[in-house]
Amino acid sequence: MMGNFQIILRLALAAVLSGVIGFEREVHGRAAGLRTHILVCVGSALIMLTSLYIFDIYISRVSLDPTRLATGVITGIGFLGAGTIIRSGASIKGLTTAASIWAVAGVGLAVGCGFYIGAFATTAIMLIALLFLRKVEDTVTTKKS
Repeated sequence: MMGNFQIILRLALAAVLSGVIGFEREVHGRAAGLRTHILVCVGSALIMLTSLYIFDIYISRVSLDPTRLATGVITGIGFLGAGTIIRSGASIKGLTTAASIWAVAGVGLAVGCGFYIGAFATTAIMLIALLFLRKVEDTVTTKKS
């Protein structure tokens, strides 16, 4: 069973990693910013930690699948992401924010189960996609106009 320090470390790491992504969304004035991303990721990490905790407690008594709660997170987060998508005529806004919310839920699950390299790598890739690829998209669309 994991100690209190490890639990707090994982939750704090989830907050920091998602805060980086949330800050980028906040700076660009998106509907889901810093606080939303942190809450989603820390909540996901807690659910993953809870899954592992339940598994540790009941492993000798019943057959359990510790991934079942995580599956619920990924399903449920889709509804939250859908709330950030807005259709206005022919244009759609909020898809990137919805995708970032879904991805930070995955970061939270990864941190919650101790898969730190996956969480760090995903956060870095997300930042590259959100910051660098935005400039590439802006350059390409400006040249088309």
